[in-house]
Amino acid sequence: MGWFKRTEVGITTETKDKKETPDGLWHKCPKCKVIVSVDDHAAELWTCGNCGHHDRINAKEYFEILFDGATFTELDSEMVSKDPLKFEDTKPYVDRLKAGQKKSGLKDAITTGYGEMNGRPIVIACMNFNFIGGSMGSVVGEKIARAMDKSLETGAPFIMISKSGGARMMEAAFSLMQMAKTSAKIALLDDKKIPYISFLTDPTTGGVTASYAMLGDINIAEPNALIGFAGPRVVKETIGKDLPEGFQRSEFLLEHGFLDFIVERKSLKAKLTQYLNMVMG
Repeated sequence: MGWFKRTEVGITTETKDKKETPDGLWHKCPKCKVIVSVDDHAAELWTCGNCGHHDRINAKEYFEILFDGATFTELDSEMVSKDPLKFEDTKPYVDRLKAGQKKSGLKDAITTGYGEMNGRPIVIACMNFNFIGGSMGSVVGEKIARAMDKSLETGAPFIMISKSGGARMMEAAFSLMQMAKTSAKIALLDDKKIPYISFLTDPTTGGVTASYAMLGDINIAEPNALIGFAGPRVVKETIGKDLPEGFQRSEFLLEHGFLDFIVERKSLKAKLTQYLNMVMG
């Protein structure tokens, strides 16, 4: 059975005693395949130091980046979705909600908070893609609307961080109604001259793109984020033509006038502060 032994500097070690590298210590970039430790990856704000690829992150990480000292007051933290339509496809909607809550540790696909960013009061709403694909249901729309009410009450600028697969099909018309609700609240922010910044991340699609994600005083995005209404494959099959390279990516949208600028994550807080200082003094 000598095959299962290895000898190094006169020491024989049984293969069963070999120590494997524990899971979760390393991160492999999905784009350039460079491997770094998870700690180094987090220190780079979950972006690749080699190629600049931005991994998907959720509200917890964005709030750590933007709120001073990662300190904020969470708004409407206990709000949860119900099942008014008694919807069921391959499994009941209530079971999907429970599975999403258990998997993500979140109540729903959005987190809202009030705090300070470089000393300036700010309200931020951020979608969580790890909860049913960041889909927009009635709770998502209501929490955005209430967070905007906080901005109307305090005069604090509002930042919307979108990351979504679109409207939540399990809530049908209740989900689609959130498009009108949030758009109406944005109009109230405009009336009060309160800045509304829309920050689009990978991916931002469907009814989210068709409503609040594209209604900012400025619309900005992370590099190479997928942004659109229908996905590229659906568009290609519909028009029957090959799509341009980079279609529906941030750089393509910037070139065609749908975005004001693209910002890397490491510069996000400084750029947002610079913009607010410019428009608010």
